[in-house]
This record gives sequence, C-alpha cells and structure tokens, in this order.
Amino acid sequence: MVAEDRPSLLHILTLHYSDLVRHLTRKLGSAASAKDVAQDTYLRLQHVSPDTHVQSPRAYVFRIADNIAVDHLRSEASRARYITSSEVPDQAVDEPLPDRVIDYRQRLTILEQAIAELPPKCREVFLMHKYDDLTHVEIASELGISRSMVEKHVMKALAHCRSRLGDLLD
Repeated sequence: MVAEDRPSLLHILTLHYSDLVRHLTRKLGSAASAKDVAQDTYLRLQHVSPDTHVQSPRAYVFRIADNIAVDHLRSEASRARYITSSEVPDQAVDEPLPDRVIDYRQRLTILEQAIAELPPKCREVFLMHKYDDLTHVEIASELGISRSMVEKHVMKALAHCRSRLGDLLD
C-alpha cells in the first residue's frame, strides 16, 4: 500500500482509541493511567515519519502503547519501592515550630549578607562550589585560575561566613 493511500498512524489511534484504552486499562488496572499512556502514545506517534513502512498499523500502535505501559509500570514500581505509606510523614507533625522558622530565617539572612560581602571572584568561586556543586578542578578550569586559588577562595568564604554567623551555629 502506498503511503498516501493508507491512513496515518495518528488516524489509526483515533479510530481505535476506545479499544486501546480498554486494553491499557486491563493491563494497568487504572483508566486514568490508561488514558495517560494513550496520550503518550499519541505524542510518540507524532514523531514517526509518515513514510515509515508499517505492515499492520493497528498492531504497531498497540505495540507502542504496550511499550509505554511497561515503562509506566516500571516507573510506578520503582516509585513504590522508595515511597511507602509508612514513610510519608504526617504534615502537621513534621512542620517546624514557629520560633525555629524565625531562627532559620535570621540565620539565612545573615548568611546571605555574608556572601554578598565577599569579593566578587571569591563569591563566584564559593557559589560555584556550594550551590552548583562543582569540584575545585572544574571551577579552576571554568574560571581560568589555579586549583590552589579556588581552594583559597573557598576557605576564605567559609571563614568569613563562619565568623559572621558567630555563635548562631549549632
């Protein structure tokens, strides 16, 4: 069959949408998840070249949907391993006390001021190290300075922040 004569894969999906959702609901056990997978199938089919030769378009659409459903099930299983209902904290219990919130905000304000007081290059190195999580070697390479200079900037910034926070540190 010539590509112009056959219906597009997206058209096949829309023609068999209800069958596909029923099939996916049985596989996934949830109509909402089935509709999500059907939507992902539609998105995936948009990237299939129109001149791709497909012997059985309906089977092809269902196979793509099945593959996406398997990925969905794996993702859910992985998520379930790391988040169990017993580990989900009770929101009211885990909220910090108001005086702790005020204390943390004061510390954060002092820390922000201390970082702002640093010389520009020292501040840049410190932020790259602490917030961008770059190694000393990566920072040195990016800024064109020696690793030793990066270490000196980080040590200077830490000492300055420590002295500004003073006895507020635990």
